[in-house]
This record gives sequence, structure tokens and C-alpha cells, in this order.
Amino acid sequence: MTPVLDPSSFSSVSKCATKHLNLIYHVEFDRRVLKGKVALTVEVLEDKLSSLHPSIKKSVSHGSEGGQHVIVEIEYETSPSATALQWLTPTQTAGKKHPYLFSQCQATHCRTMIPCQDSPSVKHTYYAQVSVPRELVALMSALHDGQEPDPSDSSRVIYRFRQPVPMPSYLIAIVVGALESREIGPRSRVWSEKEYVDEAAFEFSETESMLKTAESLAGPYVWGQYDVLVLPPSFPYGGMENPCLTFVTPTVLAGDRSLAGVIAHEISHSWTGNLVTNRTWEGIFWLNEGHTVYIERMIARCMASEQLRQFKGIGGWKELQESVKQFGANNVLTNLVPNLHEVDTDEAFSSVPYEKGFALLYHLEELLGGPEVFMGFVKSYIQLFAYGTVTTEEWKNYLFTYFKDKMDILNKVDWNAWMHTPGMAPVKPQYDTTMADACTALCQRWVKAKEEDLASFTEADVKKLNSPQLIEFMALLLQEEPLPLSHVKKMQEVYQLNSVKNAEVRFRWLRICVKAHWEEAVPLALKMATEQGRMKFTRPLFKEVYNFSKYSDEAVKTFKENRGALHPVTAMMVVKDLKING
Repeated sequence: MTPVLDPSSFSSVSKCATKHLNLIYHVEFDRRVLKGKVALTVEVLEDKLSSLHPSIKKSVSHGSEGGQHVIVEIEYETSPSATALQWLTPTQTAGKKHPYLFSQCQATHCRTMIPCQDSPSVKHTYYAQVSVPRELVALMSALHDGQEPDPSDSSRVIYRFRQPVPMPSYLIAIVVGALESREIGPRSRVWSEKEYVDEAAFEFSETESMLKTAESLAGPYVWGQYDVLVLPPSFPYGGMENPCLTFVTPTVLAGDRSLAGVIAHEISHSWTGNLVTNRTWEGIFWLNEGHTVYIERMIARCMASEQLRQFKGIGGWKELQESVKQFGANNVLTNLVPNLHEVDTDEAFSSVPYEKGFALLYHLEELLGGPEVFMGFVKSYIQLFAYGTVTTEEWKNYLFTYFKDKMDILNKVDWNAWMHTPGMAPVKPQYDTTMADACTALCQRWVKAKEEDLASFTEADVKKLNSPQLIEFMALLLQEEPLPLSHVKKMQEVYQLNSVKNAEVRFRWLRICVKAHWEEAVPLALKMATEQGRMKFTRPLFKEVYNFSKYSDEAVKTFKENRGALHPVTAMMVVKDLKING
């Protein structure tokens, strides 16, 4: 294996490699710290490694020859401002009685929570013991291994966890809160505060059939348990594929299972990302995300229809267009394989690795013989690199080996344009538009409508669309020039969109209203931007209001008032979006 250089990590991954972590945590809500002890079992890869340099309270380690294992014990305490952790006050939770803690380590935040080799090239197992106040529950990205009263403090309880499958540090996760659970399948429970738990159990009731479908596509599920945790609203992402315990935003609770697709994405990560992992963040994040989107859409094909998979491809292409527009078509961050030297991995985050990655895999599928043939390759690739890490070069070499009888086709692919050129993907897939046609037609009716045509719109227009189609209709409108205010008001009158609960619909609708300079929508947009903190929604809503010049100051003021409730990464990104100093 080639030596690893990871520009997003300070750890000496070529000199030593962590094989196991043994964690002991004492969660202190009043001080907002984790008091910890970690024992790292480290394999020495280089002769005469004389020292390891953790900058910590107390550590014990020994010099060693190559090939040996040493145990490094470190006592430490996290900083109250550690970026991996968000500490919520009781008022920021649904129950309003107890505090709450959750972690989000991807991409490079685990180092603020555990002294570790924070590079995806290093995979290790872990064991953990977590002491928390006894009225709270602790969960981790691992299997439950029992609980007991804390012998040193009768008001606390210790939860134990084990993760026997080697995984990178960015997948270590912890949550502590007033949590309840419901069984949703033979190997799955859903966890959340009690206020959400029954709604979540309904929303994610198809989890087991999704898992079985994924296994039929990608091979056995090796992680044992697959639980889902619905987090408080400030969680910055749609979902996070923490092993054994997927984290999801409460914004997917739509009441009609229409947004449960986020679970298909996180389930797919159990194979691509968690079992086969990109070796660094630089330029190969697409290996995690592009393949995950590909499997997620194959699940949709198996559980619903090929037409739905095609429809999702159309939506993804639109998201890619939006990212390219936002970064600029010449920005290297729109490369499938970007160079991350001197770039914060959080700032590089966008739909590019997901959707440009998917477009490449779908293009290859079309060239090489269709979905069954190409999924055969993906499954074989997963089996070959399982429990390890991979680079784009290794992926490509295996692609050429697997399809050695189709070398002429693969050699005609413009790899440089796909991988190393900014902007949109070089080939636009020709998707089946059956499900999209109704959305396009309705969008065009509104765009072309004159004042006298507005009376022709009725509630029946949208009754014919399902939730994904309604989202697509809104997404199409957002790509057009802003609608006249009269049109937007009429749309609310006939479609009653202000009362739609589905967050994906609501977010796009409010952007359409603000773009049309409908002043009544401004407080609604700012409310949605602050009552949840998913970056996909919060950032564009703040930006949209900020770009309505009359309300720029209002956007900044609202952000500053609510900053304390937002996740630190979300707050940092909004500061940049709104050009706030400090």
C-alpha cells in the first residue's frame, strides 16, 4: 500500500497505526466537558519510533521497534468549545427538562473529542464506558454491552459499548439525553426524546426491508445492530452514518414516510464509507458519497421502480447545478477530485462528491451494460476492499480489471474531464422523465402565466403530485427567474403551501417567496432558519433573506440573536455566508 499523506490530519499515519481504542468518559454537563481516559493500542510501523506527541494532561507511552504494539494511555479533558460536541441546554430540547449532548466528528472533528489519529486511513475497533447522570441515557456508534450504577457516584450510571468492526475515527459518535426507544425491526430500534419517538417509529417502519434490499445488492450487513437516532433540531446534517446508530435530523419527520429516503442513504453507507472507506478526505470523498448515492438509488429501484431511480437522478443533477453555481464553474472545489491543501473540509462540503460521483457511476453503468451488470461490479469492489481503505486510483484499477473485456469502452471515457476539471459533469445523463414531466409542465405554466391566466390554477394541480414531485416542482421554480409577487400570492391562495409540514417543500417554497420579495415570507423564512439548524436549509434561507437588501440587516440580527442555539459548524458557515466579521 502506498504511504499515506493526509493533508487534513496532523497525525503520523506512516509511522504508527491505532488498532484499538479503550475509552472511559465522564460526561459533565455543568462544565460542558468530557473527562476522559483513553488507551490506544498502536502498531509501530517504523523502526526506532522514539516518541508519540499527545498534547494532553498526562500520558504514558514507550519507544518501540517496528512491528510491535504499544499501549498509549492518556488522561484528558475536552474543551467546552470542542467542535465535535454540541451541548444543548434543556430549553433547546423537545422535553425542556434535561440537557443533551451529541457529537459530529466527520470530517476532522474527532481530534477535539479524543486524542487520536484523526485520518480515515487508520481504522480501529473500540470499547467505551460512559458515566452519565442516571436520568439520562448514553448511546454510541457501537453495540450495547450492558450498564451498571456508577460505583463512585450513586447519582450516575455507566453505559458500556463495544465496536468489533474496525472503523475510522470520524465514525466514533456519542449522544447523551433523555432518550426513549421503540423496536422497528429484528435488528433495529429508533431512539429519540419521547416527544418524537412514536412519530419516528412510524416514519422509519420500512428500515428492515431497506436493510434486506441493501444486503441483496451489496452483501451481508456486518455491523449487527442498525438503530436510528432522531436528534434535536440543531443537528447540522440530514443524516450521519455512525455505525450501529444512524443519526438523523428531525426535519425528515414528514408524517408520510416521504423523506425516509435519508435512511436508505445512511444504510448504504454501511458498505460504502464505513466498510470501504476513502483513505483521505482529499479528492476521494466521492468514493464514499458517490457510491452511497448509487446504492441508495438502487434501493429505490428495487423497492419502488426504475422510474423513481431515474427521477431521483434528475433531482440530483439539479442539486449539482446549484452547487456549481454557488462555488463558481471554475472553482476547484467543483472537481470530483479536489485538492484540499489549505482548505477547511467543512467549507469544501457540498453536493459535488455525491452528485458528480453518482453521475460518473451512472454514466459507466450505461456504457458497461446496465444496472445489474454495474451493481455486480460495485458489490465485487466492496468485497475486495471491505474492512480497508481505498483511493481513486485503486478504484479505477479495479474497474479496469473487472471489466477487462470492455477495455476499449473504458479507455474512451474522458477521465481527466470527470475527475480533475471544475464545473458540471462532462456528460449529462439522459434520464427517463416520466415522473418529472408533470412537474416541468406545472412549473412552465406558472412561469409563462400572465395576470389574466392566474384564475386557471386550482388546488387540483398539486393534488396530482406526490411529495417528491412537489419538491421537484419547487426546485424547478427556483431555477427560473423570480416569479412576480402576484403569482406567488396566488400560489399560496390555491395551494396553501404555508401550511405544508414537509421540510423539503417548505424550505423551497419560502425561498421562492423571498426571491419574489414577498415581505410576509421574511419572518417565516427566518423562523425556519432558526427553529432547526440543518445546514441544507439554514444557510440558503439566511442567504436568501440577506440578499433581499431591505432585510439584510434583519438577517444578520436574527442570526446573532440565535447563534448560541446553532451548531458551531453551522454558525461558522453562516458567518461566512452573511459576511459577518467575527
